[in-house]
Amino acid sequence: MIVVNYRYSFTFAFKYTPMKNRFFSFSLLVALAVMLGFTTACSSKLEMEGVDFEAWKNDRGGCKGDRLASVETFRPLKDELLGKDNQALMKTFGRPDQVELADRSQSFFIYFAEPGPECNQFVKKDEEPLKIILRLNALNRVSEVTITRTNPW
Repeated sequence: MIVVNYRYSFTFAFKYTPMKNRFFSFSLLVALAVMLGFTTACSSKLEMEGVDFEAWKNDRGGCKGDRLASVETFRPLKDELLGKDNQALMKTFGRPDQVELADRSQSFFIYFAEPGPECNQFVKKDEEPLKIILRLNALNRVSEVTITRTNPW
């Protein structure tokens, strides 16, 4: 045992461990980190009552109007999305229509409920199309869900 005395009268002692034990401890730590990574990295699809997500995925950009029909069903359930990660969102809602990057590594996933700018029948009006905006924090977790016609930036 090696003891180190400091000037302010406290002692720090540690035991020398042979290289073999250190390697075993390090490999055990790495194995635990890998197992933790595998268990937390896999996200599953979200389940929400009353929202047809297959129709949602097939209505890219809100062009068909299928998303608009499920917005009122979605509105009371939007708080269930808080804390969910981006992979679970993509498995549930499909790829976002737009992704906006913000400061401090935040991002916005935007899904159009009404025909958006990518649609053939899109006509520029005085007001923006209705959209669902999911704000993701730096850890890629949903921190805010907004259904609006305005842009957050």
